[in-house]
Amino acid sequence: MHIIKKNVKILKGTGGRPSAPLGSRILTNPDDIFKHNMWDHVQWTEEDKENAQQKAKENAFIQIPLEEQGKFDTEASKYWDKFYEMHQDKFFKDRKWLFLEFPELLPSGAKSQAMNRCLDDQQASYPQPSGSSIDNETRHQQNNGPTHYHRNTDTSNPQTESCQGAALETIEDAIQTTTFPGQRASFRILEVGCGVGNSVFPIVNSIKETDAFLYCCDFSACAIQLVKDHPDYNDSVCHAFVHDICEEMASFPFPHQSLDVILAVFVLSSIHPERMQGTLNRLSTYLKHGGIFLFRDYGRYDFSQLRFKKGRCLSENFYTRGDGTCVYFFTKDEVHNLFSNAGLEEIQNLEDRRLQVNRGKKVVMHRVWMQSKYRKSYPLSPS
Repeated sequence: MHIIKKNVKILKGTGGRPSAPLGSRILTNPDDIFKHNMWDHVQWTEEDKENAQQKAKENAFIQIPLEEQGKFDTEASKYWDKFYEMHQDKFFKDRKWLFLEFPELLPSGAKSQAMNRCLDDQQASYPQPSGSSIDNETRHQQNNGPTHYHRNTDTSNPQTESCQGAALETIEDAIQTTTFPGQRASFRILEVGCGVGNSVFPIVNSIKETDAFLYCCDFSACAIQLVKDHPDYNDSVCHAFVHDICEEMASFPFPHQSLDVILAVFVLSSIHPERMQGTLNRLSTYLKHGGIFLFRDYGRYDFSQLRFKKGRCLSENFYTRGDGTCVYFFTKDEVHNLFSNAGLEEIQNLEDRRLQVNRGKKVVMHRVWMQSKYRKSYPLSPS
């Protein structure tokens, strides 16, 4: 945390910036900084960059000894179970921004209604911070509404339609010979690391009148039980199950190439960096050709990284919190390499930089999040 300085670099308004509500709150006058709780599209000064690099270097100088690090990986589910046992479903808020940023989550028939509801919710709630405690805002920042960036994710192309149609027909024929939850759905979504359902229930409430089906998993049995106990849980449109996505031999309750969308929001960062690539490789095999992977997570030099104390660092840009849960902070290049090495093609890969403001304490925090969309390509047609 720091008091705002007058030399903050202001991003000039441009006609190309995204639409309201969250994407257009641009700070053009430093004197206005405490008029709102969040400012979008913030450019860092060279001083900001140097200060962030120095703080990260300092808090990584003393690392946890190697012989003590293993438990944070092998016992990760226990740490998260304790977290959910303590906080239940009270720590995070539902992600009301979800469909504005990731309209690909919904079949076409449900998109407009869900996005309009999302806009109404955000316009009503945006002026208020999600909690009174800065610690709660930054320690497990999983419910932040991102700035809106959209690119066309329509996979239709006249030159490839025949190949795509043949591939989908073959896959669907194979799927129909297998019995599994959601088998008859025409649109299937998987959320990994679903926690207590802050994305699950906005999705469930938007797809219940459609032919879509949602799978959601977490390796915390406590979190999954909380999802199943929620009054909006409906097993006709949702299947929640305990699953460790890092476990190579663990099987999913659906076949390969059966998913239209995979969603991972503040999940990959909790995994040891050495296990990330294998995890993405396995997950990508469950996407249909043309399916999309939606990703949002922490970015390098986010405020939550810089506020770590010395002695909490496990390895470069990878830390453990006081409760034993872990977090990694990504760059755009790292995200791109992970997904492209998993055989997926980039649709979107960006940094969401903002200023989060505590108006009572006159404090500002530089927030950095990664937001990405990657698609599984169709096989090349035979020449």
